[in-house]
Amino acid sequence: MKTDGTLIVLTPGFAASEEDSTCLPMQQSLLRTLGEIYPQLKIVILSFQYPYCATKYKWHKATVYSFNGRNKGGFQRLWLRRKIFATLKRLHRTEKIICLLSFWYGECAAVGNLFGKQNGIRHSCWLLGQDARKGNSYPQRHFLPPDNLIALSHFIQTEFERNYGLKPAHVIPPAINPQHMPQTVDEKDIDLVGAGSLIPLKQYDVFIRAVAEIKKEKPGVKALLIGDGPEKEKLQNLIIRSSLLDNIEITGELSHEEVIKAMQRSKVFLHPSSYEGFGVVCLEALYAGAQVVSFVQPMKTVIDGWHVVKTNEEMAQLAKKLLNDDAACYKSRLPFSMNDLAKKLMKILSACNHVFAAQ
Repeated sequence: MKTDGTLIVLTPGFAASEEDSTCLPMQQSLLRTLGEIYPQLKIVILSFQYPYCATKYKWHKATVYSFNGRNKGGFQRLWLRRKIFATLKRLHRTEKIICLLSFWYGECAAVGNLFGKQNGIRHSCWLLGQDARKGNSYPQRHFLPPDNLIALSHFIQTEFERNYGLKPAHVIPPAINPQHMPQTVDEKDIDLVGAGSLIPLKQYDVFIRAVAEIKKEKPGVKALLIGDGPEKEKLQNLIIRSSLLDNIEITGELSHEEVIKAMQRSKVFLHPSSYEGFGVVCLEALYAGAQVVSFVQPMKTVIDGWHVVKTNEEMAQLAKKLLNDDAACYKSRLPFSMNDLAKKLMKILSACNHVFAAQ
């Protein structure tokens, strides 16, 4: 089939194979959807740090180059950039590159910005969360104009403008592709679920204390905490001290499919993170039929089934209220479609290229 152009994606990490479901599942779904909607589009992914091997491989319809950077600094970081630039130059000679897209405003954006300027190729950066916080040195060192910046949410757009005095021109929230999700499970036999990296930012001690509060009225409350990380031992000790061993299970890291299936069995998804650009996991929970409670409101518009609270006490009380409400609605919700996301993204990326403008 005729290829009208090549999209180069620059990312810190990517799936090591089609079976690797845990590495950036939303980005995986997006790139799969782009390949399905635009079969004439060639997608090439340059993955800087992970997988931990330097190789070229096929991933669905895309080609992936992994550089095995392993987040090393000093000379090895400079050598990594040289290898990536060499690959980009080779691709520029052999491919019709329509755009460079970098994930996060970091090293990938720096490379995309410099190579794009040198070769007259449009580069866009998708701000995905932590990169919008204060303290990111890349926006000052590698300036990108507003039209080249895409924010994951209104929250990220506002946060980036507040910290760097520049408002990203575009907002594209994450989405779900139902075709890439496991089949729905009807039974709701888990009361509460949380999922993510067990790090201080995620505040899973709040999750545990919410379960402890709910247990006062519902002794048999059942909760799952899915994930792994440096806080695991601390959280496990808190579970023991709170006498919740019969109520909370920390599962460790699960495959993406296993996480979705656990959500499908759950009534309420608690997301106590203190900072979140747009928790894709919350969208997955909504699609799985759970009610969501979080501290951060990502979009200006209200999302059905997603409840935003301000304090730890409010989170526990609202979760308790939802569990006690026999009329609570646990239907599947799809606030944002991956097909729509892919089309909006291509419209932005092709702003200076007419190839996809009419689609």
